[in-house]
Amino acid sequence: MTWDEMMELAPEHLAEKSRLPLRIYDQAPDMFRDLAQEIADLIKRNNAEGRPTVLILPVGPKKHYPLLVELTNRERISWRNVTCFNMDEWMDWQCRLLPLDHPWSFKGYMMRNLFQRIDPELQPRPENLFFPNPENMTRYSEWIAERGGADLCYGGFGYSGHIANNEPPFSRWWHISLDDMRQSTTRILPLNDETLVAFAHRSAGGDTKTIPPMAVTIGMKDILSSRRLLLISDGAAWKQHTLRVLLMHEPTVAYPCTLAQEHPDCEVWVDRATAEPPSRILNDS
Repeated sequence: MTWDEMMELAPEHLAEKSRLPLRIYDQAPDMFRDLAQEIADLIKRNNAEGRPTVLILPVGPKKHYPLLVELTNRERISWRNVTCFNMDEWMDWQCRLLPLDHPWSFKGYMMRNLFQRIDPELQPRPENLFFPNPENMTRYSEWIAERGGADLCYGGFGYSGHIANNEPPFSRWWHISLDDMRQSTTRILPLNDETLVAFAHRSAGGDTKTIPPMAVTIGMKDILSSRRLLLISDGAAWKQHTLRVLLMHEPTVAYPCTLAQEHPDCEVWVDRATAEPPSRILNDS
């Protein structure tokens, strides 16, 4: 398909043209309820079978976390045998980790909004909670492999086509191949300008100075090695063009999310607003 054909395709025809299974929800809250239920069911199933659960978790999407906590506490689902690897973490311009009480600390967010809200007797063991940082990044893949790989990795896909913070290369002076991106491991990198502006617009009133400029991120290798991969968005106009590239464009380093097409068990879930074609009308507002 041409670029224009991808962008103009009606939502009801996306699934038939997509290279990935697609689920479109009329209402975003239903999508997040299903995500919380999928995670809870996976943990319950593995607990019943005496097997550990290994998750790769994002801070985005995050609307399902209160629902997951409620399910866990109500149904008494033990996380004692669950190992969680966070996808990424933001840092200041000197690659220093943010304090846990900083509003952009991903570790702080996960501790406050997921792990510490689970009833104490059900919480995961502290030694089973992993967060990437400059000191442990060379061992992150090893730790995931030692635990048998991830059962489930889920996350959003960014405006610039990133998953976690696997940004497309932006320098005219150095280049990486698609296979380089495919084999990428946990590393430090700067946020692309597009990503920084998108976060500033959506979360900080356009104040780019509040957005941490550096990140340490899990690589595409570990994301693609998970047994199941879910890509989820309710970003509406921010994600409409990226969704279509993800679903229909051949894999390209310019949009790292397209590598998800190579995963044997990947699904894409979006709400209807995100599935709509990007507007090409100059609005009066």
